[in-house]
Amino acid sequence: MIIGKGDFMMLSNLNMSRRKRIMYMMFIAFLILVLLIIRIGFIQFVQGEWLSELAYNQQSIDRQINPKRGTIYDATGKNILAVSSTVETVTINPGNIATENKEKVARIFVDIFELDYEKTLKKVKKRSSIETIAKKVDKEKTDQLRVWMKENNITVGINIDEDTKRYYPNNELASHFIGFCGSDNQGLDGIEAKYEEALKGSKGRIIRVTDARGGEIGKEGEDYIAAIDGKDLVVSIDMTIQAICEKYLKEACIDNICTDGGNVVAMNPKTGDILAMVTYPNYNLNSPYEITNEEIKNNWETLTATERNKELQAMWRNKAIADTYEPGSTFKTITSSAALQEGITTTDKEGEFCCTGGIEIAGVRIKCWRYYRPHGSESLRQALMNSCNPVFIGLGQKIGVPKYYSYLQKFGFLSKTGIELPGEAKGIFLKEEKVGPVELATISFGQRFEVTPLQMVTAVSTIANKGIRMKPRVVKQMIDSKTGEVQELLPQEVERVIDEKTANDVLSMMESVVAEGTGKNAQVKGFRVGGKTGTSEDGVNTNKYVTSFIGVAPISDPEIVLLVTLYNPTGEGGHQGGAWVIFALHHKGSMRTKEYD
Repeated sequence: MIIGKGDFMMLSNLNMSRRKRIMYMMFIAFLILVLLIIRIGFIQFVQGEWLSELAYNQQSIDRQINPKRGTIYDATGKNILAVSSTVETVTINPGNIATENKEKVARIFVDIFELDYEKTLKKVKKRSSIETIAKKVDKEKTDQLRVWMKENNITVGINIDEDTKRYYPNNELASHFIGFCGSDNQGLDGIEAKYEEALKGSKGRIIRVTDARGGEIGKEGEDYIAAIDGKDLVVSIDMTIQAICEKYLKEACIDNICTDGGNVVAMNPKTGDILAMVTYPNYNLNSPYEITNEEIKNNWETLTATERNKELQAMWRNKAIADTYEPGSTFKTITSSAALQEGITTTDKEGEFCCTGGIEIAGVRIKCWRYYRPHGSESLRQALMNSCNPVFIGLGQKIGVPKYYSYLQKFGFLSKTGIELPGEAKGIFLKEEKVGPVELATISFGQRFEVTPLQMVTAVSTIANKGIRMKPRVVKQMIDSKTGEVQELLPQEVERVIDEKTANDVLSMMESVVAEGTGKNAQVKGFRVGGKTGTSEDGVNTNKYVTSFIGVAPISDPEIVLLVTLYNPTGEGGHQGGAWVIFALHHKGSMRTKEYD
């Protein structure tokens, strides 16, 4: 066969075209290979961690185990104030429940746990790894579910795990001090909130590996990480003293129709321990969202969400640390301390002062509370016994603003005490540079400024502790639930404010106030008791008053300082002469006493 020139050219062109196509295909193949390598690299190095996590989530079921919250004990370490009881939580793995069983599973949940059927069925049919059906239910109900599961041969898809629920054995006792927990066991107020990290413990986990279809791979595919229970706390509150104070404060507020309630704070001056902290009205810690005020309770449905929240916050508010008031004549103990420490006066110099019913300061006449029958010639002891305003105004003027404010700072009135409870406020005073003669005069006898009850009891405890101020302590010990190791939270000394002689002199005068002066109804047979009464206005032109009494016992070696404050008593006794207050003495008993300014 003879191939012509034209045929040869045609064959040559055909071969070149074939080579080009082959090269083109090889280039495309190379390009695809490069892109695949880039994609594999991207998946491996960029998305690798995320995809591994996604695969893990698809191939495993992870359930949390709640730890047991630490127990709270009173100061004796024996009386339980808060404890976690065992309950159970029910969850499901919807993918492991057979389609033909979903409706009857939903129905049994509704019957046992009193749930909404449509919402429950939606959870059972949902395409998710885990859904919560019921939290913190009694074992009696979960046992019913266990029996039903056995009878219906349902072994997978429904999980029953141990859980805990906070319980308060004494209901209302020390409610504002202890605080409470939410549905997730998180502390929301009081000690429960402030010591959340110590009390809550660490959650455990149950991790169960599944097959490709989401089915469980027996017990060998399960990893159990135990929960670590929270630490137990031993607090400073003495349950006996707390119960006595709560009982008599309630009686005092009811008897005297105290429209704004009242509070009591008791402190051990040597350690700063809060032995009792009471706000009335209180509330039930086991049902903290239930309003105690009957009038508000009856109108609850008519209130907006904002109004309801406001009422709840007011009910939970610990007035002993979060609210301020004018201390009135109880503050004369502070002026006395400063004047004695500065050497301006002595306790028993006869005729050193003279009350004429009032005193003029910068053109303003300020009356004594007994202006209609002046006290006449007095020593400092007699002035404190009589609660004579002009004497303390004169002392304030002699001390002077800078020096007086330095004592306010030392006694802790210009800052927070640092108590380990949420919501603490501090005193409200004019700035030092704005204090003139009249302002200094009113401060000297306890008016036209505000402090918290805690600040007041801490300051008088400083006098009772030989002049040394202690930081208020609310927790004495933390106990590791696993090892039993005890961590002591030692008392903390803040500073020396006055010397021991000055402190003893003021205590001696306070004893005279109870023995012969305005606080004589606070006498307790067998005890050397000191104290000071006080009455003040609750704000300016409000026509409301605050009546109070602060006591120290025993004077020879003080173990307790106790402040009782009643807000706006409107009963027959009025706001001054007939206001009933409490005076509880250590573990020995209690009494009621009238207050005169």
